[in-house]
Amino acid sequence: MQIKIQNLSKTYQATRGLLPVDLEVEEGELIALIGHNGAGKSTLLKLLAGWLIPDSGQVFVDDINLKNRLAVVRKIGFVPETPNLFDFFTVEYNLKLFARLFQVPFQRIDEILKAFNLLPFRNNKVQVLSKGLKQRVSIGRTLLADPAVLLFDEPTSGIDFEMTKEIYKLLKEFHSSGKTIIFTSHRPEEIKTLATRIMVLHQGDLVFDGSPQSYFQSDIHEKLYL
Repeated sequence: MQIKIQNLSKTYQATRGLLPVDLEVEEGELIALIGHNGAGKSTLLKLLAGWLIPDSGQVFVDDINLKNRLAVVRKIGFVPETPNLFDFFTVEYNLKLFARLFQVPFQRIDEILKAFNLLPFRNNKVQVLSKGLKQRVSIGRTLLADPAVLLFDEPTSGIDFEMTKEIYKLLKEFHSSGKTIIFTSHRPEEIKTLATRIMVLHQGDLVFDGSPQSYFQSDIHEKLYL
């Protein structure tokens, strides 16, 4: 078992956030995490990424407790819905900052720039890039340390059709290479195209966990999109 989640919860003053949840994720799964806005999807990803501190519970990745940030920082990569890049720095400098953080050689930056077709933009400031290019930089930065687990929050939100196809291709390639992926989505066609397992959150509670076939035949799918 690659990821073990035990009694994990996070509440906010005005909303439930995430109610206590227990989950196990096998290595190499490609999981779609779905639900209405405010269901707890982003909260769960941010807890797994270490962006939020849980109110209760524990997470283990390859038997390492998530509280040990130094040990897991290179095991989990998180791509937020809105790229959290340094807008006034160049693409290359953004990657250098995180290469230092992840303690990876700068040679890895050139590999990422080539792999994500970013060489023509290496000296461009992030602020002048399109949303699609920013997303590409954000994903590339996450891959610097070659983490085994990738988390994507709405990876195709606000980007055009061509860039959406590119993101789908990347996710499939990452999955084929053996990486474990959890992504949030509101798009039924995206879930059908990518997911090997589906989890549904509703008001912070996990209400479905199963195969895509079971999900699309369930009452939960019908109710979710009515």
